[in-house]
Amino acid sequence: MADSSAPRYDKPIRIILILAYIAGLIGLQIPAVAPLFRQLTPLNLLGTLAALFWYHTDWRPGFTFYIGLAVLTGYLVELLGVRTGYVFGGPYAYGEGLGPTLFGIPPIIGANWLLLTYCFGSFFDRFSWPVYLKTAVAATGMVALDVLVEPVAIRLDFWTWFGHPVPIQNYLGWWLVAAVLLSIWYGLPFKKENRIALLIISLQVLFFAGHQLIYKLVNG
Repeated sequence: MADSSAPRYDKPIRIILILAYIAGLIGLQIPAVAPLFRQLTPLNLLGTLAALFWYHTDWRPGFTFYIGLAVLTGYLVELLGVRTGYVFGGPYAYGEGLGPTLFGIPPIIGANWLLLTYCFGSFFDRFSWPVYLKTAVAATGMVALDVLVEPVAIRLDFWTWFGHPVPIQNYLGWWLVAAVLLSIWYGLPFKKENRIALLIISLQVLFFAGHQLIYKLVNG
């Protein structure tokens, strides 16, 4: 989408995103409607990705190549992780919270890898650091988010570690996969700026931190 179109819809898009995440935070905590909101989770992710694309300004072939690469890589590493127990450090499986699955993996997970690497890559691109430092810090930011995500995702039936604690290798695997994708992201010739990337990161943090806070308040 052309960035010249974005300002006209900037406020409505931001309001819709904020309300969608607030509704998800509340709805997933109310047993009577939680199943409905769980079914809407993949649509929320796709809507967030669509908003991100709306603000993207440079649709050169390098960017479209990255879209396909990130989605496919994200899906395949999860498939390898589920089938072998490698990559993320132990047996885990996806539940019903992320929608339909293909060979046991919800395809939306590939879109999620694209969403997160894009947002963190875009945010840290604003700093005049060497590419290797941007890559390392952005990958570390994604791991920090995953620390918030894991306990909430298990409760919401996004995935399960079969009663075992989340292995440390999960976070190492996340960092390595993210670093590889981000190094390609920074190496490809297209503009990385996106004015809504920071809002999306903030909403993700607030969404998962909010769930954790509610769980602690409810369970003492």
